[in-house]
Amino acid sequence: MQLKNIFVLGGSGFVGSAVVAKLDAAGYSVTVLTRRLESAKHLILLPHVKVVECDVLDYHALNAALRGADAVINLIGILHQTRRIRFNTIHHQLPEQLARICVDLGVKRLLHMSALRAEQSAPSQYLQSKAAGEAAVMAQRDKVNVTVFKPSVIFGRHDQFVNLFASLIKLLPVIVLAKPQAKFQPVWVEDVATSFLNSLENKSTYGQVYELAGPNVYTLQTLMEIVMATLGEKRPIIGLNDALSYVQAFFMELLPVRLMSRDNVRSMALDSIAQLPMSATLGVQATSLEAVIPEYLADKTQRSAYDRHRSLAGRR
Repeated sequence: MQLKNIFVLGGSGFVGSAVVAKLDAAGYSVTVLTRRLESAKHLILLPHVKVVECDVLDYHALNAALRGADAVINLIGILHQTRRIRFNTIHHQLPEQLARICVDLGVKRLLHMSALRAEQSAPSQYLQSKAAGEAAVMAQRDKVNVTVFKPSVIFGRHDQFVNLFASLIKLLPVIVLAKPQAKFQPVWVEDVATSFLNSLENKSTYGQVYELAGPNVYTLQTLMEIVMATLGEKRPIIGLNDALSYVQAFFMELLPVRLMSRDNVRSMALDSIAQLPMSATLGVQATSLEAVIPEYLADKTQRSAYDRHRSLAGRR
């Protein structure tokens, strides 16, 4: 199969930007569909990337935008739903609609990002909706070559996970932590992006579902402690039981910027741990958290800030 024109939904986000960069470097012609051109302006300078404004929730607009695609990658997802934007709309209805459009247009390849532990019986709406979208996409695997990826929490330079921890540590004298014993197997964003790239024209990945996870498992409290150590900071951590975790999440839902919801707490009832190591089929050797985060948290340490100011002043 010769794939040239790759269309990416969610290409301007944290994971999408890494995937698009790898596709561009590999020489593919990449079209990023986005609701706002402004959000994808950082991709425009890539030589093989075109950004097109499109409301992907509009069936007719999406159908028209995808004409000429050889492959489609869907990376769209939300961590929090609002009255206007619902999990079911983004995680289930959109992938279902997208898969049908791919079949109708004769698109040869569809890669879709779900989530680790996405199951119909999961305790959270987030994981249930991810499972429904995954099922809708896989239902078309006899008509289009589908591959589904299920990552654990993803870390990297512009993540909203480790960077959030770092911000809280710098801001708060005491960390009050919901679900401190919840377990995660964080995966590096570059490993996720490489998995998508390597599977694109690999026939052995057709019709398959892959869990993406790093080499190590951590509790949420351990992750917070690792970030503290990397920053050279120390804060007391007060771990909350399940009942108090829900109470904290309820009040966080009232904040202008939502950091956590009760649905997030329900998601953490299931440990985000892969059943198997990262598949050798994807050609990726999983990278550990400790090997990566010191580099991108360096700007948040007092010492690096001091060094940066000295450099700007022309001192060494």
